[in-house]
Amino acid sequence: MIVLGERIKELRRRDGRTQEALASELGVTAQAVSRWEKGICCPDMELIPSIANFFCVSIDELFGYDNERTKKIDALYEKITSRNALNNGKDVCIDECIALAREALIEFPGNDKLTAALASVLYNAGFVRRGEYHVDSPDGFEVCDVRRHRAYPEWQEAVKLYEKVLPALNSGELRHRAVGELAQLYQFIGEHEKAALLADSAPALNGSKQFLRINAFDGKEAVAARVDALIDTVYSAADLIAAIVRGDRSLPPATAAGLLDDAVAMFGLVFKNGDAGKMRGTIASIYLLKSYYLWLADDHDGAFESLDRALELAIAFDDEPVAEAYVSPLLRHAKPLECMFGRELTPELPEIWPFWDVPEAGRVKNEMTADPRWAAWERKTRRSL
Repeated sequence: MIVLGERIKELRRRDGRTQEALASELGVTAQAVSRWEKGICCPDMELIPSIANFFCVSIDELFGYDNERTKKIDALYEKITSRNALNNGKDVCIDECIALAREALIEFPGNDKLTAALASVLYNAGFVRRGEYHVDSPDGFEVCDVRRHRAYPEWQEAVKLYEKVLPALNSGELRHRAVGELAQLYQFIGEHEKAALLADSAPALNGSKQFLRINAFDGKEAVAARVDALIDTVYSAADLIAAIVRGDRSLPPATAAGLLDDAVAMFGLVFKNGDAGKMRGTIASIYLLKSYYLWLADDHDGAFESLDRALELAIAFDDEPVAEAYVSPLLRHAKPLECMFGRELTPELPEIWPFWDVPEAGRVKNEMTADPRWAAWERKTRRSL
């Protein structure tokens, strides 16, 4: 019972309570409490609930079990999510991740954190097992293939799990991920009103973490926080431009390619010296997409120039030294790329072209690979193999 005595002392000091106060509440002497804390003897079993109530903890927490339980749940969650991150665009170990999450919930039934972990794995499983599909709407815009997506058992279960657990999740990274993935699932299956309600429950842009962190600092630190927020904003704006280009099928291909140039130019607003650091991976992906639209516009020379530019950026991305002070605000944007490839970006370029889902990718790639310049470009991407 030394552990219980130490726990009583720990909780008492946490709350700033005296031995006399606890003794008075329980109807025992202060000497009795002192003996418990020294491990000389232990409280009578009928006093245990009262002691737990005095400190506003459960009986498990009083005995220190809850701390061990929390540690194990956190370890399981970390294992599930870290393994799931390997399945970024490819099925590396998705079955293993699902099994890990289900086994964890058997051990800790109904746990919110592990339920969210299983939902996230199932969300990812829909992509790597079955894919994301789009069709053209009658007015010429890209829309999700709702009929196909609704048939995915992984996404059906993920939606139910997220809807069940979301009300219990507090603000923070776990809830942020749950809201983001559930909103995306709603889009995929055509539940747009539910997705809009989720969006309305989120803070405005100036209430986001990046912008609020500006107010957390002053002087030099505040400037650094503003730079960080600016980089995030530019990254998101460039991604939005790419999404608009892909979504509006009425855009002439040459116009689409020009808009992607605008997306790239936005990074120049932040990186005045042209050194985009780890952001080069993102810019490389934009050039891959641009080559697709240039080919559709019958600018075949321009398409291969765009591929060469993507290659240059990918090589620089792979060669970028990891300096802690430099990477801090930028590396998180590169993580999706690094997780996806698990090694270098450069050798993956031919496989991931054009990076995003576009309607005529198969036909265009067949035509481009028939051009001798594709084989020459592909050989250059294998520099490190």
